[in-house]
Amino acid sequence: MYQFHTLRNGIRIVYRQNGSIVTHSGVYVNIGSRDESGSDEGMAHFIEHSIFKGTEHRRSYNILNRIDGVGGELNAFTTKEETCIYASSLSVHLERCIELFADILFHSTFPKKEIEKEKEVVIEEINSYKDCPAELIYDDFEEFIYAGHPLAHNILGTRKNVRRFTTESIRRFYTANYTTDRMVVAVVGSVDFKRLVRYCEKYFGDFPQLSSSADRSQAPVAHTFNTTVNKHTHQLHALIGCPVYNAFDDRKAAFSLLNNLIGGPAMNSRLNVAIREKYGFCYTIESQYTPFTDAGLFYIYAGIDADAKERFTELVLKELHRFREKTLSTLQLHVAQQQFIGQMAINNELALNEMQSIGKACMLYGKVDTLEEMSRDIENVTAQELRDIANEVFADGALSYLYYV
Repeated sequence: MYQFHTLRNGIRIVYRQNGSIVTHSGVYVNIGSRDESGSDEGMAHFIEHSIFKGTEHRRSYNILNRIDGVGGELNAFTTKEETCIYASSLSVHLERCIELFADILFHSTFPKKEIEKEKEVVIEEINSYKDCPAELIYDDFEEFIYAGHPLAHNILGTRKNVRRFTTESIRRFYTANYTTDRMVVAVVGSVDFKRLVRYCEKYFGDFPQLSSSADRSQAPVAHTFNTTVNKHTHQLHALIGCPVYNAFDDRKAAFSLLNNLIGGPAMNSRLNVAIREKYGFCYTIESQYTPFTDAGLFYIYAGIDADAKERFTELVLKELHRFREKTLSTLQLHVAQQQFIGQMAINNELALNEMQSIGKACMLYGKVDTLEEMSRDIENVTAQELRDIANEVFADGALSYLYYV
């Protein structure tokens, strides 16, 4: 189903053919905000912006027009552990996407004038983010729980740091970290795989093989806390969470199933039924599982009425305790498994999601599991395994609490 190739310089390619006239392509780079320190905090995200501001061959307008001019879309994002540049276009324009990726990744000049303008853009992004408590609370939670570790850093950085970035400091960080051993080209579309490989060899193949100096050998130590922050918000924003399994843990599939059962996107999730539907305390309530390479976090988020804080917390803990004390029946387990498998299939049906998923999987694991393989992993999870995991993860004293009031 998936096809792979590695260029001589170490850049990997992963591809799936789907027959669509639209192709989704991107480059994953295994560098994110956790790879920064000190005055470099916010640099990975700033570079994600800056690589579109000019290359040895193009000005900023020409970069943006290269894909948009043929009806495509060009975008990028940065997380704690990766950067992704991607595009969606008609399949006949895949070559121009691959060529553009190579140009901005290997020929960006980071012009001083454009960098100074982009600083203001990113600072406004930081200001906008601070005005969105439903998003900010996640970063604050990570800052508390991973205090003292690079994973605690906000991806956007600080206004102070952003203002002192220079073309020289950007180039220094970029040269040290954006190397061929950390890059994966991911494509989902209808082109012939041999043609894709030729495009990649043509535009990526001549760059020398380089290894990054980034070091992730220090795993984070999680801290517990119970903190209330006065944000003067209309709603009370609540985040309850704890450390869980990393991206390489054998229990990842089982916990993903448990998370989906607790507070996944379906209307019949335990938290939605027990709290929103029964009591009407909130409009949004959800749980999330974020696995990093050497750590993982589980969160429950809700926006609630301020007067319902204590009752809300009590109900959340009650639901989590149920998973600890009671084993799912055979029918309950089967329904939960089939629901999660169906959600994965629907998500994978969106080719852009699939491209991003296989790019990240290839970057982390060097392989990509098919939907059938992922489904088999979920179907092999037992009810006792879920209960054992719940007792380990949600043990007394394991949870941390952050409230915005």
